Amino acid sequence: MAHSLPRPNPEASLAQNGKQSHQPIRPLSLCLPPRSPVPHSTLFAKPSPGSAASAQRSSRARRGEREVEWPPCAPPPPPGSASAIVADRAHGYHDLKIDGCMLDADDVPTGERLLSSPFTVGGHRWRVGYYPRGFPKADAYAWTERISFILDEDVATPVRARFQFSFMVEGRPLFFLKWKKKTTRKTKVLYKSPDAESFGAYSGWGYTTSREPLAWLMRHYKSDHFTIRCDVVVLNGFRVEEAPPAADFVAVPPSDLHDHLGDLLRTGRGADVVFEVGGETFAAHRCVLAARSPVISAELMAAAATMGQSSDVDDKSAAGAVRVDGVEPRVFRALLYFAYTDSLPEMDKDEQDAMYRGLLAAADRYSLARLKLICEDKLCKRVDVGTVDAMLSIAEHHRCDGLKKACVDFLRGTRVRGH
Repeated sequence: MAHSLPRPNPEASLAQNGKQSHQPIRPLSLCLPPRSPVPHSTLFAKPSPGSAASAQRSSRARRGEREVEWPPCAPPPPPGSASAIVADRAHGYHDLKIDGCMLDADDVPTGERLLSSPFTVGGHRWRVGYYPRGFPKADAYAWTERISFILDEDVATPVRARFQFSFMVEGRPLFFLKWKKKTTRKTKVLYKSPDAESFGAYSGWGYTTSREPLAWLMRHYKSDHFTIRCDVVVLNGFRVEEAPPAADFVAVPPSDLHDHLGDLLRTGRGADVVFEVGGETFAAHRCVLAARSPVISAELMAAAATMGQSSDVDDKSAAGAVRVDGVEPRVFRALLYFAYTDSLPEMDKDEQDAMYRGLLAAADRYSLARLKLICEDKLCKRVDVGTVDAMLSIAEHHRCDGLKKACVDFLRGTRVRGH
């Protein structure tokens, strides 16, 4: 059976740590008050020359042991993002097919323009113009074949676009190669605008074919028709785009440390402390609990000092057990689960309300700040007519400002609806 002992003197016990004792230890009790008896500033303050930590360091120094200095944890990388300013472009093309018989006849007068059907690229209407019999040049009174690219609509502001003219023809094969291939397509780029040109309402830019007339190219490839392709790129200003994320060549899995620590708690491997809570026992690890809770850390140090002073050998079966009063076993089990995995275990809906209340009290008792906030958030969503009085009492007793505001807001809303 576990017994409750007064808090020992850590300095007196540490003086005897040099002598190893093989005697069984009487179990201790962690009968903590509702609030932490150890001030937060005291737990994290530097050890005084006469403290237990200072005595341990002096003992290690006398034995010639070197204290390992661990580097600080690296801060998480700052969140980052990237964007790019790119040109808002629209691409398209139009094919204008020309029958060669028209070039041989005099159906088209000199200087007359043939227009393609209108087509749309980038939200604007365009046409391709072709002067088969020539276009008058202003500098020299000559007539040259010309292809033009025209904006066929009225616009308030000029439209910027780039264009390219290409000559395409399908040549006839020789009679002894007909079995091999029927036609051969040839493509030749005639002109490509070096920069984006500005197009006003019903205006255009053109290209003259003075060196190699299209009719001559058509006959050269032994065809009776050809096609003028006009490729268009309309620039509609600029837009901002989010840069694509960098390629991940290695898939790094998420951390599974909580799974490994949870497995330690379930199996009890390497456990060095046993808690007795309401007739049930829970095996745990001092180092894990000491790292998670400053209150438990202080109490375990006191328990270790008391065990070092004890010489009672009657109760051998209870050696190393620590009794915890004022906490239900199921609540303490959930608290240990959170200490190891930083998450709450699954609970039945019928017991969630009572579990959250008990866990909030235990978290406030053992200074588990995150667990306390999680339970406070859960209870804020459970405030109703039947629980508001109890919730308000819990908020006042455990200094839960958020839960108190939730209760006040609920009472205020109920009073307004009552009127």
